[in-house]
Amino acid sequence: MPSIQYAVEGGTRLSGTIEPAGNKNAALPIIAAALLTEHPVTLRNVPRIRDTETLVELIGSVGATAEWQEHNVLAIHAKHVVAADLDPQLCARIRASILLAGPLLARCGQVALPPPGGDIIGRRRLDTHVLALQQLGATVVTADRLEFRASQLTGADVFLDEPSVTATENALMAAVVARGSTHLRNAASEPHVQDLARFLIALGARIEGVGTNTMVVHGPATLGGATYAIGADHIEVGSLIGLAAVTRSPLRIARAGVEHLRSIRMGFERLGIVCAVEGDDLVIAGEQTMRVQNDVGGYVPKLEDQPWPAFPADLMSIAIVTATQCDGMILMFEKMFESRLFFVDKLISMGARIVLCDPHRAIVAGPVGLKGAFVTSPDIRAGMAMLLAAMCAEGTSTIDNADQIERGYERIDERLGALGARIRRVPAR
Repeated sequence: MPSIQYAVEGGTRLSGTIEPAGNKNAALPIIAAALLTEHPVTLRNVPRIRDTETLVELIGSVGATAEWQEHNVLAIHAKHVVAADLDPQLCARIRASILLAGPLLARCGQVALPPPGGDIIGRRRLDTHVLALQQLGATVVTADRLEFRASQLTGADVFLDEPSVTATENALMAAVVARGSTHLRNAASEPHVQDLARFLIALGARIEGVGTNTMVVHGPATLGGATYAIGADHIEVGSLIGLAAVTRSPLRIARAGVEHLRSIRMGFERLGIVCAVEGDDLVIAGEQTMRVQNDVGGYVPKLEDQPWPAFPADLMSIAIVTATQCDGMILMFEKMFESRLFFVDKLISMGARIVLCDPHRAIVAGPVGLKGAFVTSPDIRAGMAMLLAAMCAEGTSTIDNADQIERGYERIDERLGALGARIRRVPAR
């Protein structure tokens, strides 16, 4: 299939109210977790994006029925699940295919997973998944695919060798049906992990410590059905904050899930961008200082990502583009993935003043007027960052491989168009 392109006319100010989509990174494990129960599940506020639609195809291939009842409402019934061979091409499209390991192991006693796909942002280890499921009683064979087997999962004191989000989710799903209690230590605690835990509790699981790095799961649980609404995507909210800032636009982000935005707001405040909270809405004024806040003593500041609740890695690309429009200099330190920063050459071609120090650090100096250009979207977050750059650039930009953006942001061209953006999708929907 030919790639999708966005033709973006820059220099346009936006205004109005926008509501973030449901959290993609919560929807994916929750769709997978629906395989744990024989009873019907209804999920609301599911983002209708390429990643969720691919995972829906995958759960259908193992016997579950999944039907979109409304645009963002998904009904799943996994009454009968079989350990069928998973389509390698579908698995290669998304990283989230690895999330089927825990549920299928629990329901079928075995699962063979082809290598998962996803963004090309550096090596993404699978070791933590293997180690966690082994501690719960699974045997694992790793070759050209991952083969998990377990006649009975057993609760254990599990220490993850890194706070991996997807490994935490796989371990959590497996522990719910394991015999006995599981202590899950050094666990990830991102909002999407919390959302998964609350969904499992809605099914009947007994989980303590949600939102902390140590969760206790008392199994095995008797799981029923549930209707569950997925929370707002805090990464999309952060992307919209950056968009409002670089286009100097007043925006209201409705039902933004402000309880999860403290570190994100703090990170943007370092760039001179302040957001007001009104109930569960976030309001960004059209005229911000956009001045980098130096460290005490006048030193060049640093914005770095870390595991939750610190500034999220998925917003580093957005923050870098935003920093090009701010007065001052800042060091951006991406700690988690060694290839995520390689998109900055595209910003440099548009006129950005950035020095890529190494695969993890970039110095950004601004403000600078960006120029429209032909660029390519390398992954979801860098693609959205390129859209921000194009929106504030002088002239017209073409973003090739915009398929990547649509893997994570639902109908973003239409939704931003309603605020005044001039984005033309090729081909049109």
